Amino acid sequence: MPKSFTFVVVVLALIGMAGSGSARASSQEEMRSLDDQVQEIKTDVLRIAAELSQLEEQLLYPSNTQVSVFVALSSEHAFRLDAMQIHIDGQLAAHHIYSFKELDALESGGVQRIYTGNFPTGAHHMQVSVIGKLSNGEAYQRTAEFSFDKGVDPRLLGLAVAGPGAGEAIELQDW
Repeated sequence: MPKSFTFVVVVLALIGMAGSGSARASSQEEMRSLDDQVQEIKTDVLRIAAELSQLEEQLLYPSNTQVSVFVALSSEHAFRLDAMQIHIDGQLAAHHIYSFKELDALESGGVQRIYTGNFPTGAHHMQVSVIGKLSNGEAYQRTAEFSFDKGVDPRLLGLAVAGPGAGEAIELQDW
């Protein structure tokens, strides 16, 4: 074989390898670009989901009929809250059994939105039942009844729950 032919074959092989390396680099850049696009799409989807959630809440609970009830433990709570049940105008509005994590959050000063619903303007009646255990292991149960007025604006009600010996065991507050 002539030397010039061998030289041409070697040069062509080197060019092919160089082209293959640049193809790999190009492929890696395309993958990075694709990853960036996927991350942008994920961010857009999460933003759209949050906006849809807000729109859904506005549609389901218009501000002129909305009543929300929140629960907080009083700083003087001397019991473990196990469950809560709320009736509004004789209808079951909420029933919740507390997990350890939820109870821990409430004891750390957290607040739980237990109910959101629609009510016409006017007077309404709420009955709240609390079930739990005292520190000595005895069962603890209290029921309280409240009246509240619903105006044109949204109504935010807070339930401060305390144990025995703390005055009112369940207190209704405007928030």
